[in-house]
Amino acid sequence: MTETRRKPVGRPAGSGKSSSGHSQSLVRGLNILEGLAAAPSGLGLSDIAQIVGLAPSTTHRLLQALHKQGFIIQDADLGLWKIGVKTFQIGNTFLEARDFVATARPFLRQLTQDSGETANLGIRDDGMAVFLAQSESSQMMRMITRLGSRAPLHASGVGKALLAWLPDREVERILQSRGLNRVTENTLDTPSRLREGLAEIRRQGYACDREEHAIGLHCVAASIHDEHANPLAAISVSGPVARIPESRLAELGGLVSRAAREITLQIGGRLPTLEEIAKRA
Repeated sequence: MTETRRKPVGRPAGSGKSSSGHSQSLVRGLNILEGLAAAPSGLGLSDIAQIVGLAPSTTHRLLQALHKQGFIIQDADLGLWKIGVKTFQIGNTFLEARDFVATARPFLRQLTQDSGETANLGIRDDGMAVFLAQSESSQMMRMITRLGSRAPLHASGVGKALLAWLPDREVERILQSRGLNRVTENTLDTPSRLREGLAEIRRQGYACDREEHAIGLHCVAASIHDEHANPLAAISVSGPVARIPESRLAELGGLVSRAAREITLQIGGRLPTLEEIAKRA
């Protein structure tokens, strides 16, 4: 009787690459995409090969594979390779799916822990600041804002942090629509005073509400930016003047601005460049 041997289960016969080989190709392909993403005007074959450290022939095979899948395109006239529509679609999915409120929550809790005061997150809606998230202070006397409540942009820390990074035409539109109502005797209620205040925010990286929204309360806020460096939201720390005197504003400003910067980076945003800051000065 002839014994039939069962063939070992494993990689199919004739398979050209091991799993590690496929992984290496994937990493190389991703490196190419990163290189092209950093060069919007496109790159030639030799430049790409130098960036990824591969021979031109190997680089060309990877480029052809990425091109076949729609991740990159080639300029027919110049021969330069550029990021394709599919890569944009994948990146745009991330931007649409990001939840900056959820991302900000642990930072709000950390701000409360570090400062001992209430931390808030707000956005701009119809010319007003709207509060969406909060981490409450455990202090007996503390600042509490009802979620969903609104405050004038020009008379709140969160609002001014958002206003400071808006295009000038948008600021003018808001001022014409909403005006500069005097909420307290400290409110910046003239265009010139407000513009001076917004310039100060851009210089130091955070906004201060010095009893401008409520007498007896100080607030420090900083803006979270989207991928175009536009203001997406703002976070703040607020408390009574007795615990947040003028001498403590800079310290809290550093805490809040660092947290806003970290949130910005985590959601795929970017901070304004020095040139963009100078244009608004």
